[in-house]
Parts: sequence; C-alpha cells; structure tokens
Amino acid sequence: MSDEPTLILLPGLLCDAALWAAQVEGLADIADVRVADLTDANSMAGLAHGVLREAPERFALAGLSMGGYVAQEIMRQAPQRVTHLALIDTNARADTPEQSENRKRVMKLAEAGKLDQVVQEMLPNLLHPDNLHNPATADVFGQMAARIGVPAFLNQQTAIMNRVDGRADLARVECPTLILCGEQDALTPVKVHEEMLGSIGASAKMKVLADCGHLSPIEQPLAVTNTMRRWLSRES
Repeated sequence: MSDEPTLILLPGLLCDAALWAAQVEGLADIADVRVADLTDANSMAGLAHGVLREAPERFALAGLSMGGYVAQEIMRQAPQRVTHLALIDTNARADTPEQSENRKRVMKLAEAGKLDQVVQEMLPNLLHPDNLHNPATADVFGQMAARIGVPAFLNQQTAIMNRVDGRADLARVECPTLILCGEQDALTPVKVHEEMLGSIGASAKMKVLADCGHLSPIEQPLAVTNTMRRWLSRES
C-alpha cells in the first residue's frame, strides 16, 4: 500500500479528467492523483457526498470553477478529512439572478440539441484570447463537453444555480490553502480570488498566472503543476 498522499481533483462545468491531464502526470511522483466524476447529482451537497464516498479518510483537494464550489461544500461537510485545499479559478459567492437566468437559457439550448452552440458561446469567457483557436485548449474543451453530454450538463447547471454563498464559511478553513487564477479570467476575475484570500486568512496563499484565462490547468499547465507542487509541500 502506497504511503503517498491522495490528491483529488475536481473538474469544472462540462469538464472531465482531460482538464487535469498535465497535473495528473506532473504530480504523480508525489501523490496518488485522482480525478472525481462530477456528473451524477444535481446539487452541491450531492456532488460533495459522492466525492467523499469514494475518497480515502484523508486527502488533498483541488477544484476548478464548479469543482471549486464542490470543494467548498466538502469543506462544509467534512473539513477534518482535507489536508490541503486549492481553489482554482472559482468563486465563493452564490449566483446572481442574471447568472441564473443565463444558465436556464443555455440549458434550454442544450436540451434542444444545441450543446455545440453552447460550447462555442462559452469559449470566449473560458480562455485567454491567445488560446481561443489553439487546439490544445479550445478543442480539448469541446471534446470534454461532448463526453459530459447534456444530462450531466443539466445536473451541473442546476447544482451551480442553487449553490449557497460560502464566503463566511471560508473563515473556518485552517488547512494549507492555495488560491490560484488566471490574470485574464473573465468568469471569476482576480478580485473574487482576493476576496477568498481575505476570508481564509493566514493559511491561504494566492498565485495569479499571466496570459491565462479561466481554464488555467490547460492554458498554463506547467505553471499550475509547479504551483500545486509547492502547495502540496506545505505543512499546517
């Protein structure tokens, strides 16, 4: 049985293990790296419960975007099980009414067989402009979305719309925490990460990556991997 710590990675909306491919490979020498499936529940509580059911007793946890929302819910349900926390290109606030209405709109498009249209609409907000036509980023997202499919997309959007505002809960986080984001993240800008950093306090450190949008693990894979390596080496 390996003595390596377990690192569980949580993908974002319409993302799967391909989002974290570089980190799975790049951190394999220091951790048992696993990517969770976030498709089979339509609430943050249900998604978090599914991750916890499959996880070892103690583990490090990193989530991007929707995965960050699930990570925060895991910290509400079982904080004692998490040794390290990374919140990447995500947010602690609840949806605004405008955001929820837009989610309902794209859900209807997806139900009408237009998931490809949804993907194309999402891409400019997900990627740095330099990466919009890069097959290593734009094509990877489209391929992930196709694998996730419409039913799981509807589950995920429902969970996201109904998530709670978690800003006050962050004050209870005590484990070594990484706040990481792309400098040009259009969906969850730097200021919301600074807000999370301030809420958590001394146990958190923040890193902003230049020339990077919302999907930092595939836009700046080496920088994300190296930053996560340093985070995993921290002790509380």
